Amino acid sequence: MLYKEDWEMAQKRLMAWWEREIIDRVVIQVTAPRSGERTVPPPTSLEQQWLDIEYRLDAAEDRMRHTYYGGEAFPAFWPNLGPDIFVAYLGAELIFGEHTSWSVPLLKDWSQLDQVRFDKSNRWWQLREQMLEAGGQRFQEKAVLGITDLHGGGDAVAALRDPQVYAVDLIEHPDKVKEATALVERAWFEIFEAEREVVAKYSEGMTTWMNLWHPGNWYPVSCDFICMISPALFREFILPELLAEINYLDRSIFHLDGPKAAAIHLDALLAIEKLDAIQWVPGANSGPIAQWFPMLKRIQAAGKGLLLHIEAWELDEVMTTLSPRGLCISTSAPSIAEADALIAKAAKLTRAR
Repeated sequence: MLYKEDWEMAQKRLMAWWEREIIDRVVIQVTAPRSGERTVPPPTSLEQQWLDIEYRLDAAEDRMRHTYYGGEAFPAFWPNLGPDIFVAYLGAELIFGEHTSWSVPLLKDWSQLDQVRFDKSNRWWQLREQMLEAGGQRFQEKAVLGITDLHGGGDAVAALRDPQVYAVDLIEHPDKVKEATALVERAWFEIFEAEREVVAKYSEGMTTWMNLWHPGNWYPVSCDFICMISPALFREFILPELLAEINYLDRSIFHLDGPKAAAIHLDALLAIEKLDAIQWVPGANSGPIAQWFPMLKRIQAAGKGLLLHIEAWELDEVMTTLSPRGLCISTSAPSIAEADALIAKAAKLTRAR
């Protein structure tokens, strides 16, 4: 791979990680800047930043050229149109900001449910199709191709309805919620298959917004909305669709976002036998990582892999506390030399375990 000379070895270590094993050291992804001037200027408008395919490809390649991918980090391209792109495929409108996009609730009333449908003439689907195809052609042999951010399940229904309204719907309109969830589930599989088919033309294996790799069908399953509901509501409304995704996929990792969601639902997630791993995201200003070690040890004790995004200075504490087996660490460094030093330290700390 052009921007990742040691990609073959990185693939072997990542495959071992999915099995909760190690080859020679813990899996660690470290990015660092390469020297040289960036040649693609900042976008002149939000439209160019998000919707101009040629600009998106040029900016992505410029970033790859100026990034060092140490350890199991690797260059990737996927059509990022924000976390609500899935509901846009179903008919919702998107609004773009500088750092993200969000959808306008489509379901003002449950009588409008027949308006929610996946149509391949949808403008956002057409844009995504063009961007993914163009990305495959540009980055073949240069980077791993990935699919878009497919927030399905409860998050999709919440976005279509408005999260606060959806929370009330779980009590007042449970049948309609289940009907909408079934519709969303069917669309999720159709969309995943269509995007995966394109990726397979250009890339050996695939990636997603979560920068991991596997040769088969994998995806980071999630439902950020679960922080707002009880275990009983989770079992009734969220878990069935979540299990459908996990059972369909070759590999899966749950994006666990925030202490409240973990406190309420971690046991239920760990009980899902086919779920491979947990990505722990404590949230902004959450304090030192040490406070989460008891929970992280529980995840490992349950036989699940673990993905952590940490600061470089936290490496020693993480490596001396958690098992390197099934652990994937993601971080960054200010220089190539410091990135290599972090990887060497991770190897030494692995041997010490």
